[in-house]
Amino acid sequence: MSSLLRPSASSASWLFAAASSPAPSSSRHAAVCCRRAAATASVNPRRGISQSAASQKAIPFTLNTTRSETAPAHDAAGHQQHGSDGKVLRMIMFGKPGAGKGTLSGRLVKKYDIVSMSTGDLLRQHIAEKTEVGLLAESIVASGGLLPDDVMLKVVTSKLDALQNRHWILDGFPRTLGQGKLLDAHLHTKGTPLSLIVNLDVPDDVILGRISDRWVHLPSGRVYNLSYNPPKVPGHDDETGEPLTKRPDDNPEIFARRLEQFYASTSPLLAYYSAQAAGSAAATRLVTLAGSTSDEIWPQLENVLRTHFPAVKERQDVKRRNSLSDALLAQRERERRDKGEAAVRNA
Repeated sequence: MSSLLRPSASSASWLFAAASSPAPSSSRHAAVCCRRAAATASVNPRRGISQSAASQKAIPFTLNTTRSETAPAHDAAGHQQHGSDGKVLRMIMFGKPGAGKGTLSGRLVKKYDIVSMSTGDLLRQHIAEKTEVGLLAESIVASGGLLPDDVMLKVVTSKLDALQNRHWILDGFPRTLGQGKLLDAHLHTKGTPLSLIVNLDVPDDVILGRISDRWVHLPSGRVYNLSYNPPKVPGHDDETGEPLTKRPDDNPEIFARRLEQFYASTSPLLAYYSAQAAGSAAATRLVTLAGSTSDEIWPQLENVLRTHFPAVKERQDVKRRNSLSDALLAQRERERRDKGEAAVRNA
């Protein structure tokens, strides 16, 4: 059986010894593990706008199931699954801080006809428009309180319920087991369950090196990396020429705390979804995509999308650009071939 949700062997051991326990030897034991994780996870029912507090000690990211799949680029299409209907993409993506969730979601939305929803953006919109939930959220935030999960659920579902048969990716919710169960229950009442959950498996030491080399242009949010995406002029933004800065949390100590929080709050949630996906009639597909960079993971993600969700189409402007590029390449190939044949005749 494939190993699911297991940190890479190269992950920094000083960060998480707790995530290295061996996997159970049978799917029956895996199911017991999932049930125990769901039953014993102590979930904080309240959360801040930006993050949820870790609610319990991390459980090992090692679960064996009969329905979940690890989907590397070479065999993502080789697993026969029964979950999604192949029509509507309703997706959430998990990954450690700095794993590339934003980059990969952005690529999907740019290339395909998919709606991306950020809970932070939705909450700010509700507050700005002074909706009922926005006024409630604003009063809680103004008093320094934490938003209850049911309020965050209203923020999210107010948008989801209006999308009907549109393809979408949800960013920032759920982040705990309690939130996942609330969202799951709501979507099932609407007959629109999640159809795809993507878990990004990027080694801890790779992410640590990535954030150490990361610089940002704060006004625009543009991100640069000295290893693979450096600015044209060192230390300055490509568009404005303004100086780049480091994010306050881009250091090993803060990263270690954020990673610990991720494991503690997200492990039970992923165990829950793994158990859900293991059902023979499950509506949700769960895949783990492994790699060290977004460029390595992107082909795997596209393969999953094209194989299991063929109804998701490319945006028209992208198709036109691709068609034009293909036409130019074909023309150049014909010209090259014609020149070669002419040279042979002249010889």
